Amino acid sequence: MNPRTDGIDLAARSRARRRALQALYAWQLSGSGIDSVIQQFQHEQDMEVADLDYFEDLLHGVEHNLAAIDESLKPYVDREIDQIDPIERAALRMAAYELKYRPDVPYRVVINEAIEVTKRFGADHGHSYVNGVLDKLAAQLRAVEKKG
Repeated sequence: MNPRTDGIDLAARSRARRRALQALYAWQLSGSGIDSVIQQFQHEQDMEVADLDYFEDLLHGVEHNLAAIDESLKPYVDREIDQIDPIERAALRMAAYELKYRPDVPYRVVINEAIEVTKRFGADHGHSYVNGVLDKLAAQLRAVEKKG
């Protein structure tokens, strides 16, 4: 049984984020267009049980807002964005997009999901770095929500 909130399948959203992280990683490294990366990932088996609309929203959202996303991350990272590990960079960009442009998703969910995908795909302590950056970013972007 999948947990649902207001018609949102939370497990399908989590799968969409995992797949989006992998797709963003591929996009960052390949230099291919985001649409070709989406097509490649849509053919994969477990996309059938992921929230495909959310997957595409994350990818297009990061692509279309990349400059603003990277600019919002800059004050909270300890190196140039392009020098951050590609998995951590993909997780940070995806979560920053959600924090900045998806106020319908609670900031705690955004941060937790970013930590979980980084634990799954990233380096041993990458999730700690992602958590620290996103916690500071959420304090700026979601100050009202974070106080409550």
